[in-house]
Amino acid sequence: MPISQEEADARLKARKPVPKPKPAYLPVSGSPLTVDKELYNSIAAAPRVLLQEFVLPIRSGKAWKAPAGSIVRISTPEGAQVGDLNIWNAHNPRERFWAARTKQLHASHVSTHDRLWSCLPYMRPLATIVGDSLAWYGADEHGGRVHDLLGTGCDGYIASVLSPSSTGNGGYDFHCRSNLARAVLPHGLHEADVHDVLNVFQVTGLDAQGRYFMSPCPAREGDYFEVLAEQDLLMALSTCPGGDLSLWGFGADSEKEMIKCCRPLKVEVFKLEDEGLLQRSGWKPAEPAPYNGLHGMTVPEGESK
Repeated sequence: MPISQEEADARLKARKPVPKPKPAYLPVSGSPLTVDKELYNSIAAAPRVLLQEFVLPIRSGKAWKAPAGSIVRISTPEGAQVGDLNIWNAHNPRERFWAARTKQLHASHVSTHDRLWSCLPYMRPLATIVGDSLAWYGADEHGGRVHDLLGTGCDGYIASVLSPSSTGNGGYDFHCRSNLARAVLPHGLHEADVHDVLNVFQVTGLDAQGRYFMSPCPAREGDYFEVLAEQDLLMALSTCPGGDLSLWGFGADSEKEMIKCCRPLKVEVFKLEDEGLLQRSGWKPAEPAPYNGLHGMTVPEGESK
């Protein structure tokens, strides 16, 4: 039986003041959450050699590899555009980016010196953010922040649920999940390997009722987001069909309208010109979490006697 409104009101009135909370995961000296800012800033500023580059057209997806120690730059060559990013260990796609844990360990929106963590049982940094031209954005007047981990990518499934009229001819096939699913096929992966994304350049937040909102992307021509690959990585990016999100909506009419605010994204992968810099600095790929994963269980060798 639900409680009465009278009882609910009484309990709310009697609720004791809640102390100001503090973050659940605070970095301390020597913690993997504590990035050596001097080191990572020097890596970001060091001379680079371009390994590969490409421009990702609107409403499309592409996957690429980035070796450990390389720097990956995602930029907005023609202005505001949101990108949905997935990351895997290049040698083991079961190890992939874990948006929820990254959000717990750092923040709901990430920036320079935050790390992008992998899932269990690996639990180690896949990449560390070393550059962000939108780091100045902070929190806007509505509480919105940039580079979102609160939400996830758009997909045809939720679109068909919320806008059944959009399912004509099978539905729209160029949401971010679809773009990422196509992008990873040449690398032996499929849709089940696509996971919750980092929404690069995307401004989001929660309103006064705790509801998710999205605001127009603040990026201008030439803005960028850079990460240092902490492992050999496979990465995939979608140019969101919502473009800069200034015309966001569901349904076929919205899909046609949103193309007006869609722009390409550019990806560049660099290696450091001084290839010994990382080794001399003591940097090395992180090891998986040392927990043995037995969960309190033992496995007998054979029949007990």
